[in-house]
Amino acid sequence: MSGDDEKARPGAVGGIDPGPELAAVFDDLETLLKNGDVIAALTSRGINASLALLAAHALRAYLADRKADAAEDFATVAEEIRGRLAASGEGSRADAGAEGAPSRSNGRR
Repeated sequence: MSGDDEKARPGAVGGIDPGPELAAVFDDLETLLKNGDVIAALTSRGINASLALLAAHALRAYLADRKADAAEDFATVAEEIRGRLAASGEGSRADAGAEGAPSRSNGRR
């Protein structure tokens, strides 16, 4: 970052506003996830690019302090992934490997 970039921006806490940089990263990620070659590569690994795109959208919303939108999108992604795992039979194998593992946090403290 240049000295000019480090100056406080309106609405920035602590003098740094990561918004523009994060937006650029998400724009690049979305462009990749919409690329036909990337979609084909992910699909060959059993990864749905549309779900990945929705997950990226959810994270972008969360980082922009749109928590309700983020929660809805993350819930949709989680539900879809669970459904696909169950349909493929992978869910039972993944759950079996998690025995004794600590439970996941719901993100609240």
